[in-house]
Amino acid sequence: MKSLLSLLCLSVLMLVAGAGAPLALDTSARQALLLDMNTSTVLFEKNADQSMPPSSMSKMMTVFITFERLKNGSLSLDDSFAVSEKAWRKGGSKMWVRVNSRVRVEDLLRGIIVQSGNDASIVVGEGLGGSEGAFADLLNARAQDLGMKNSNFLNASGWPEDGHQTTARDLSILVRETIRQFPQYYHYYSEKSFTYNGIRQPNRNPVLFRNLGADGLKTGHTEAAGYGLASSALRNGRRLILVLNGLPSKKARATESERLIDWGFHEFKIYDLFKGGDKVSNAKVWMGKSPTVPLIIEKDLRLTLARLARRGMKVKVRYDGPISAPIAKGTKLAVLHAEFPGLPPLQVPLLAGENVERLSLFSRLDAALSFFLWGESG
Repeated sequence: MKSLLSLLCLSVLMLVAGAGAPLALDTSARQALLLDMNTSTVLFEKNADQSMPPSSMSKMMTVFITFERLKNGSLSLDDSFAVSEKAWRKGGSKMWVRVNSRVRVEDLLRGIIVQSGNDASIVVGEGLGGSEGAFADLLNARAQDLGMKNSNFLNASGWPEDGHQTTARDLSILVRETIRQFPQYYHYYSEKSFTYNGIRQPNRNPVLFRNLGADGLKTGHTEAAGYGLASSALRNGRRLILVLNGLPSKKARATESERLIDWGFHEFKIYDLFKGGDKVSNAKVWMGKSPTVPLIIEKDLRLTLARLARRGMKVKVRYDGPISAPIAKGTKLAVLHAEFPGLPPLQVPLLAGENVERLSLFSRLDAALSFFLWGESG
């Protein structure tokens, strides 16, 4: 039997299966990544690992750290942080906090998420880290833990600074983990407006105002980065994550986001091929008390595929057999080999579904004699 040591785990295989899909698609964004969160399948990418300034999309990392503190109980929504002169003076988009005042954590979160307040981001950074620089160290350490290997944060707001950078893929990881880890707080990203200090500001996220199923997350813009958006949409239990950056205008950001989200939902579908523990086939057994052993799949096999790719799918079970007894339940015996048009082949290990004991010496001799005389194995 061919070695199974080279087989990848199922989740990685699902990712690869989607990455090679034939796509007649492009985008005016300089960097882009569209991900099906349910199966971790990349549906489309463009320069997804290219370093880029994240601008205000950096604020998602500041929010992530704040959500963590809320979840572990070291911080509450009713706690407050002091507003320094540095935070008050910061330019760009603002929540309009007052210097030397104190602001509730919940208001600061909404000021960061909805109003994209640079001032609110600095207040949180100073409140949690002691200084904005020390808070940036916290951001970087946590980003590395999350697997954001190509990100470096130098401030809490995304204010342009040499070396403050990330990638579309890293931001997709941040979005995924925010949604997965903080369902009790994620709703703040779907708020369409927030009023503070008598000033009402709408959320800058354009997909929230379109009938897309969108419920987050964060826009960004600087001269160097162009217009960007990290967004997510949920339809019928299926969630897509989209990260775009380097677009030329607000209009392009809105139209490209809508177009790619719609495309992802319409052109791809999740297929439940097998449930974990399902019997896929039987394998012949040599010298066993049972002539066959069931081959089962260990984990659910769910694939996100282009609809046309599903039609041409071919599935085969491969093993070197008959397989000699005894066989222990759970032993890797075979490979499920699936081929799809335009995609790399998918290989998933199949396991013995039950124990198969070896025949007694007398029975083995009888089986061997039958095989040599009649060509039958048992």
